[in-house]
Amino acid sequence: MSSNKSQAKFQQLAERFTRYRIVLFLLLVVLVYGFVIWRIDALKNAPPTPTAVDSKLQSTTHIDQSTIDKIQQLQNNSISVQTLFSQARQNPFHE
Repeated sequence: MSSNKSQAKFQQLAERFTRYRIVLFLLLVVLVYGFVIWRIDALKNAPPTPTAVDSKLQSTTHIDQSTIDKIQQLQNNSISVQTLFSQARQNPFHE
């Protein structure tokens, strides 16, 4: 008998669930989205850890000396080219 009563109660519960399944599903989706938005906001406002700050400060760009010398050489060469162009702009018909 008790199995018949529990089975009847389970059927009533199943009927109620099927009646409100769309509403319960939408409520579940809203709760999940709300939790995700709350976590994003909490993580967005969290201060960085000291190890993350240290790793960002130590990760600087290193340029070898040969590259620096080449850039300075190109910069020195471009000054003479710029003066050549500026002279040509002042007197375009001079050969």
